[in-house]
This record gives sequence, C-alpha cells and structure tokens, in this order.
Amino acid sequence: MKSRTKVVVIGGGIAGCSTLYHLTQEGWSDVVLIERDELTSGTTWHSAAQVTNFGANQTMVGLKSHSIALYKKLRDDPEYPVGYHHGDGGIRLANTEAQMQGYRHFASMARGMGVTYEVIDAKECARRHPLISTDNLLGGLWDGEDGDIDPAQLCQALAFHARKAGAEVYRQTNVTGLTQKADDTWSVETDKGTIDADIVVNACGYRVNEVGAMMGVHHPVASMEHQYFVTEDIPAIAEAGHRMPLLRCPISDYYSRQEKNGLLVGFYEQDCRTWGMDGISPGFSNDLCPDDLDRVMDVLEGAFERMPVLAEAGIKRIVNGPITYTIDGAPLVGPIPGKRNAFCIIGLRAGLGEGGGHGWLLAQQIVHGEAQYDTWVIDPRRFTGHTNVELTALKAIEDYQNEFRFHFPHEHRPAGRPAKTTPLTPVFAAEGAEFTVVNGWERVDYIKPTTVFHPTLDFNFDETFDVIGAEIKNVQENVGLCEVNGFNRFEITGADRHAFLDRMFCGTVTKRDGRVGLGYLLNHHGMIKGEATIANLPASDRGPERVWYGSAAASEFHDMDWLQAHLADDEDVTIRSLTNDQTILVLAGPKARDVLSACSRGDWSKTAFPWLSARECFIGFAPATVLGVSFSGELAYEIHVPNASLYAAYLALRKAGEAYGLKIFGARAVDSMRMEKGFLHWKADLLTEFDPFETGLDRFVRLEKGDFIGKAALLQRKADGLRKKLVTLKIDADHAPAHGGASLMRDGKVVGTVTSGDWGHRMGMNLAYAFVDPDLSVEASTMQIDLYGDLVNATVIAPSPYDPDYTLMRG
Repeated sequence: MKSRTKVVVIGGGIAGCSTLYHLTQEGWSDVVLIERDELTSGTTWHSAAQVTNFGANQTMVGLKSHSIALYKKLRDDPEYPVGYHHGDGGIRLANTEAQMQGYRHFASMARGMGVTYEVIDAKECARRHPLISTDNLLGGLWDGEDGDIDPAQLCQALAFHARKAGAEVYRQTNVTGLTQKADDTWSVETDKGTIDADIVVNACGYRVNEVGAMMGVHHPVASMEHQYFVTEDIPAIAEAGHRMPLLRCPISDYYSRQEKNGLLVGFYEQDCRTWGMDGISPGFSNDLCPDDLDRVMDVLEGAFERMPVLAEAGIKRIVNGPITYTIDGAPLVGPIPGKRNAFCIIGLRAGLGEGGGHGWLLAQQIVHGEAQYDTWVIDPRRFTGHTNVELTALKAIEDYQNEFRFHFPHEHRPAGRPAKTTPLTPVFAAEGAEFTVVNGWERVDYIKPTTVFHPTLDFNFDETFDVIGAEIKNVQENVGLCEVNGFNRFEITGADRHAFLDRMFCGTVTKRDGRVGLGYLLNHHGMIKGEATIANLPASDRGPERVWYGSAAASEFHDMDWLQAHLADDEDVTIRSLTNDQTILVLAGPKARDVLSACSRGDWSKTAFPWLSARECFIGFAPATVLGVSFSGELAYEIHVPNASLYAAYLALRKAGEAYGLKIFGARAVDSMRMEKGFLHWKADLLTEFDPFETGLDRFVRLEKGDFIGKAALLQRKADGLRKKLVTLKIDADHAPAHGGASLMRDGKVVGTVTSGDWGHRMGMNLAYAFVDPDLSVEASTMQIDLYGDLVNATVIAPSPYDPDYTLMRG
C-alpha cells in the first residue's frame, strides 16, 4: 500500500467507485479508494438499481442524464461490459389533477436540460404498461430513458477504468483513524498502514457517521429498512413482446420493474423502520435485515389493486436492507462543513441511478473548486447545527413515507418541527401565523384570516393571494413588521478587516463608520459565489470597531468556510458568528420612520439617518442595531436585536405602531415585493453558473480596483461575452405564477429558464426572473413560457418595475 497520495476515497460502493473514476477523468491519477470489505458490499449490492432521468430540479436532471450516458458507454465497452437495460421507459402515476400539473411543470423544467418527459393520460399509461389497472388513475409522467443496471458490474467497471488510469483500490482494508495535520492534509490510518493524503472523501454509505466521528463531525444521514421482493415468472410478461416499463406509484407507495420474466416490487410502507440508530455491527457486510412482509401488507394490497397479476404470482425471494436518507431526502455531495480538504458523497438513497452523476459533480468540485452546475441542492453545507440524529431520523421517516410524492410549492411537511424558534414564534402563532421553514427556522409565512384556513396545494395562485395582497397593501400605505430569523451574521474585527473584505468582493466595499453597502463574492472562475451586506459599526460599549457581514439564512456554513479559507496567515482578522444570537425585526412602509421615532431616542430623520446608514440604539429599553436598508422597496429599517431582548423590542414596536396602523407581514409578502424591486435570492437567482455581468450586477463590479478573487477569470469572461442574461419578465397569465426551472420557448426552441416567479401586488403584474439568450434580453423582447404544458406569452420589461428610481427606499 502506498504511503502518499493526492486523494483517499473511503468506501467502495457506487459513491466511492464513481468518485474515483471521475477523479481520473478530470486528470488526477494519484488517487486511492479504500474499502473495508469487498466492492459493493454495503447498500449497493442489494439495490433495486433503477436508473431514471427524473429529477425535481435541473441539477438533479443534469447529473442523472450524465449517469445514463456514462452507463450506456460502460454497457457498450467491449473490455468490461455492464448489464444495463436502458430505455425500458418508466411511468410515475397520478390520481389528482395537482399531481398531473406538477408533472407538467417537471416536463417544462427538464426541457431546459435537453430531456424530454411525456405527460400521458390513464389510457396511454395502460397501453404502455398492460399489467396495470386504470381505476382511480388520471395519468402519469413518462420517462423514456428509464431502466435498470447490474450494481456489482457497474461498480467493478468504474473501478476497472479508474485503475487503468492510475488509481489504486485497496479492498479488505479498514480505516481506523483520520488525523488532520497543521497544513490541512490528512493522515488516513488503516489496519494495513497509514496513507498521507491531500484530500479525503467520505463515501461510506450507512457507515457514514463512523468515519464522520473520526473527523469530529456528524452528518445528517439516517438509514431506513427497505423491502422488495422478486416474483416467479409471470406469463403475461413473457408474452408481451417487450420489456415492461418501470412503475412508481404515489397512490399505493410501491414501485416495480421487470426482473427476467418476473417483477421486482418494492414498498414504501407507512409503518416504516429506521436502522442502525444505536450503532452497526462491524460484521454487517453483504448482509440483510430480517424479512418482515407483514409490515407492508397495506401497501401490497394497493399494489394488487393497481397490478392484479401480482395476486397470482409466487415470490422467489425477499430483500430487506438498509438505505440512507438525509434530512431533506437529497444527497450530501460536496465539502464537509468546517473542514478543509474534506468532502463527502453520502445519503444517496437512489445511489445506483444517480451515483454516476454525483461522482462526476464531486470530482469537478475537488479538482476545479466548482462543478459545471450549481450544486447547492446537494451541498452538505445547506444544513447547519440543528441537524442532530433524532431530527434526521424523523425527517427520514417522513421522506420515506412520501417517496414518490413531490413537494408542492409552499408545502412544509410537519416532521421535525419546530427545530429553531425565537421568543416571538409562540407570539406570532397566537396571532394566527402560518410558518414557513428556512434552514430549520420557523418564519412567519403569512397571517391566516381564520384558524381553519388551509390553502390548496398545487402550482396555481392559491387562497392566500388576497391575504398576501392585503399584507402588502398595509406595508405600502402604512407600516408593517416582519421577523427575519436565522439571517446569517458574522462579526469581523481586526486591523485588516477592510483589506480582507476588499479582496473578497468584486466591487467597492464601504469603509466609513455608520454606513452600509451591498456586494458580491466570486469564485475563482469569476462566477457568483455569494451576496452580502456589509455594515461598519464604530467602537462602542458593545464592541470594538467592527464589520457586520450579513447574508442569506442558509449560507452560514457556506460563507464561513469560504471566508476562513481565504484568510492569510499574517492578516489581523477575526470572524465570529452571531447568527444564532440575534434576530432581525423589519419595519417597512411610509410610516416606518414615525414608528421608529416613537420608540427609540435620537434623530431618525432622513438627514440624520439617511438610507444605507447604521446606528446602535435602544428600541424601548432593548439594545438594537438599526440598518437603513430595504428588501421590499419601501422605506424600511432592519432592527437587529439580541434574542434575549427580542420580545421587549417587539412589544415596544407594536405599542408605538398602534397609532400608525402597524400590522404583521410575512415571507410570502416579502418575496412578492422583492420581485417588483429586482432584488435577487441567493441560490434561486444568484448561481455559480453565471457571472455578475450575466446576472445584471454590473454596477457592483469594479474591475479597475486591485486584485480580488475571480478577477482574472472575470476579465476573460467579459472579453468572451455573455452566454445568458438575467431579465425581468411580465407573464400574460393571472391564474398561476412561474416556478423555478420552467422553460422559455421561442420558435420551438428553449431560449431560457425561469429562476423565480411571483405576483407583484403593487404593480398588478405576474413577474418572473429568468436567464435567457442575450439577444432576447432587451426590453420588449417576447417569448413564451411553458406554464404546465401551456405556452403563455412573456415580455421582457425593465428591472425594478416598482419605484425604479428608488425614491421610496431613500425616504
């Protein structure tokens, strides 16, 4: 065994083998895989091995398309062919119009990735899959690329080609310890010796947290027992003349695919069971859990009704094995939070079908620092410190029980709530708040008009439309109060703080005490990495001269890792997180200054406290820091309050607001108003796939300043010209908003993709943001949006249609 290598991948299932293979494809040959037993001896060996092209967002569709292309290539490789049934086709069934509408949206989204889904009716479902009944069936989504693959052959083929490229694979080798050195490289201790590596990758399947513990981290991954059986031969299959399509049924919680001349049938029962919560036996390898078909009888009955032939088929074998789930069901592929040179590719509940793509994107991140798609939907840093074992297990159970039921817009499932709250959460609940969830935080979505108010779950504008409109109307005419909890906040101190931030941001970073600025961070490829508000606070009894760095609630781990990674050893800079210590109360509307003046001493006039100012003060007797910024487009103040004083500040503001018509507004109102102002959401509109010029942020770039991260690449990108351009669209529909991923069409071709959409209540417009072909980015350009299967006209309009001169915000 070698003693030094560039990368050690730990785990020999599909995740590890795919990562190893793709590292060699990216040009790194000095890489090693370590497996405690034999390749595919974990979850991979008993996988049902379905390979679908279906994904609920474009990143997932893209990585699955890569998997399919790779598997076809391996299938046809004469040197080491893989058994792969490609193109059997697959149907996801539906028995409600809302599900069918969702399928139409996913078809629109996939079109932008060059993938074709068909939305078909019940009769066509039965024609393509002659073993199913059409009772209680509306139709389904057809994926013509669907199929299944041999798990062991796939992993062995990936390892074979990786070895040919110079990689090494050590089987029957147990990792016993991981130690990070002062230079951030790693010592990987095994029972066969120690290997020093620049980078380590945790690809350990259901043993993920055994290796995580060696690093001093916990990953939000839990295992669930999952059962399927394989039937004896079924005559109708042998007589069909073609392979049966795969079937996924959210009505009865089961799936099936052809296995020789029988069927493999798997179940997602409601009475499901976690596995390995209290540890896993060291000897559990190539092993299964005890059969328990009694647990799936209710699901089996539904499967019999949908596929009557099953009632007469004998069972050849039963498989019950662990599969891994994360806290939101999507894998964790990317950098491990808080660690340098450490990555993971874990929680792959559909590992065989997706693993080729996940390893591909991870290898790109390791070698190049970024992948070709924005990978936030699978980034391990999208969760922060609340993701303990118990919460992860609750969410894993919930996700397992809803395996084939996609999330509707504004749907927030109940398991594991509330995970993060403030002193105001029960106060708002008592006032009738409906809550959304942001990185575990319970945040007011809107105030319900009645206690029995339950909006319809679908993709249209729902019963909240007028409720949200009324909240916005009060903000526009009077004043509203909104809690923004979980907002990421770092305190940056030290003599070199401004020079450090100037190097991190692509534009001007304000250095004046008491002033606030907005800026953008780029990666080394010149693409958008982050967005942050910078507030300079003078020395006071609350602290030394310092900078407050504020960014999106979900970005806490992401941004801390990025900033810490770029601190020079000789820089006098300290970064401390205040994210969980303070909460923002937003006061917005033309009477906001009146309310603030009524409960806080000092001169709050436009002259004394202009837009983009920062001041420490008291709200009543609660200490606070006020920033003159707005995400709504109205005169507004962000009031940052320590959580211990939050209720006191809230009471003072409510009391002062009684004379001015103050009412609570929620996140849905904020999102509508920010669309009218041209304000962008991180990881919805601000993506690593686009640079600031393509994102319409030219005014925040200063190429003439000194060096900053990504400058050289950005200069080259500017010289090369735009590939896409972010625009604001007016959509000619009043029944439904555009949702992220929807395709924009012109002359039968895809010309763009929607990133955000909502109704602008103050302008009376259906608005969307989208990246489109540059020649269509000029005002008055027209195209059509694929809105759930209907082509609807969309017109490019000027950004910030509401108060474009920013007069209201400036007060």
